[in-house]
Amino acid sequence: MFIKITTSGPRQYVKLVEAFRDAAGASRQRVIATLGRLESVQAGEADALLNGLLRATGRPTLEDGSGEVSFAPALSVGDTWLLSALWNELGFADAFRRVLRRHRQFDAERLLRVMVFNRLCDPESKLGILRWLEGSRVPEVPAESVTHQHLLRTMDTLSDCAEEMEATLSGLLRPLVDQALSIVFYDLTTIQTEGGTELTGEMRQFGHSKEGGIARQVMLGVVQTAEGLPIYHELLLGNTAEAPTLVPTIEKVLKRYPIKRVVLVADRGLLSLDNLDAIRQIKVGDKALEFILAVPARRYGDFDTLLAEFHEQCRTATEEVMGERAWQGFRLMIAHRPDMAAEQGQKRDERIAALEADAAKWANKLEGQEVGKKFRGRKLSDGGVTARFYKAVSDAHLAHIIKVDLSSEDFCYDVDERALNRARMLDGKLLLVTNLPDHTPAEIVSRYKALADIERGFRVLKSEIEIAPVFHRLPERIRAHALICFLALVLYRVLRMRLKAKGKPHSPERALEIVRRIQYHQITLHRHHTAAGLSTISSEQRELFTAFDLPEPTRQAL
Repeated sequence: MFIKITTSGPRQYVKLVEAFRDAAGASRQRVIATLGRLESVQAGEADALLNGLLRATGRPTLEDGSGEVSFAPALSVGDTWLLSALWNELGFADAFRRVLRRHRQFDAERLLRVMVFNRLCDPESKLGILRWLEGSRVPEVPAESVTHQHLLRTMDTLSDCAEEMEATLSGLLRPLVDQALSIVFYDLTTIQTEGGTELTGEMRQFGHSKEGGIARQVMLGVVQTAEGLPIYHELLLGNTAEAPTLVPTIEKVLKRYPIKRVVLVADRGLLSLDNLDAIRQIKVGDKALEFILAVPARRYGDFDTLLAEFHEQCRTATEEVMGERAWQGFRLMIAHRPDMAAEQGQKRDERIAALEADAAKWANKLEGQEVGKKFRGRKLSDGGVTARFYKAVSDAHLAHIIKVDLSSEDFCYDVDERALNRARMLDGKLLLVTNLPDHTPAEIVSRYKALADIERGFRVLKSEIEIAPVFHRLPERIRAHALICFLALVLYRVLRMRLKAKGKPHSPERALEIVRRIQYHQITLHRHHTAAGLSTISSEQRELFTAFDLPEPTRQAL
């Protein structure tokens, strides 16, 4: 016997049919029973009959199931859930969606969220994000809705509305910034780029890299608060000089954040006498902008006499010494660390001694060649030795001390004792110029040393977030990539601030690693029953969500 489906007009019927042979031996079929319409059988009206047959054969009934269980690949969800909760709490989701939806028919905010979270969880290329989503689940974002083309179009949208996005972000961060007194730190770093093409409006230019050497790059300027919160960024051409960027950047920050009193802290590469004159003109309300700027003392000859008396006090010092002088109408703070001075002096003396040893060896060989002596290797010439020695001196950054005579036909050089003594006088010294009237030298130096935190932010950008190298070639895409990484840095620093406030020793990346173990599981029972759930949340993971003041993930919310 077998089941047969027959058609009668618009309806289909399920019948139990038997095959037999008639008296003449021909094969025939006869209907034993009509089980009902097809749609009724599919709805379960024949389940009782099927269960009876299964029981009679000793097999599991429909209620018992087939016994088969299949598991879908587990998806990491703890880290993306935490970042989504923070993203929504800061107001990023609604605010950015209002900006971006006017430019695209698809939900570009969700794709922006995916790209930002990826920088913090497992930095990948835009194409690599699709591979990342195979093992991760981002709340409210179906993985099948994320395509490479949509990611690139979202980046183009970010470029089209960059100004509006920056203004929106400033409005969202404003409640996190102290409106009465804010100390802001400004610094620049270099971001290496790849590719050899040249485009109109090219941002990738060759310049001196912070990592050393000449590289094709872009410059990234970041302004952050004393609490470590980044509040502004700007992408510049790779060959941009640092000093001219200071005043325009600070003026933009003051327009975005209505702070009553601002203290600017910046490194020595951003100071010039022109900048000092321009900074005098900047007003915060009806008061002058207050600042603490490191001074590149080696640039200015007047420090030879200005520091001479203070240097004599430092010769016998065993602990850090601080002093104050007047310079360019401002207060000049001087801090001297004997241990650092000894270390810098020793390293420089060792480099000079090594260079002089090489010079003596080459000079002896040149003199020997003149009297007919034979030496192993290629014959030397005065011009070749001069060029080789000059390069070695330049690579050692000692050209201001060891003067190589490039115009002489013979190889010769001289050690400038005045320049050497000046370098020794500046060893271990930190010079800061400020217009703060109510701070001691120790307080000024302490404020400046907090600038090291922005350097740590750059390290986070280049390591955990992996902003570089940049493989995009279009200027618009490079700017969008920088904005995505900056948003990731904002989330990273907010997480760090909350961990620090609760006394947690974890770093943000360690915290994300711990909650990443929370996984989303989906199983199929008996081939047609599905169930989903989360792995059990440990006490350590629960404590982190409490420290961040963010809700724990739930299956219903996913």
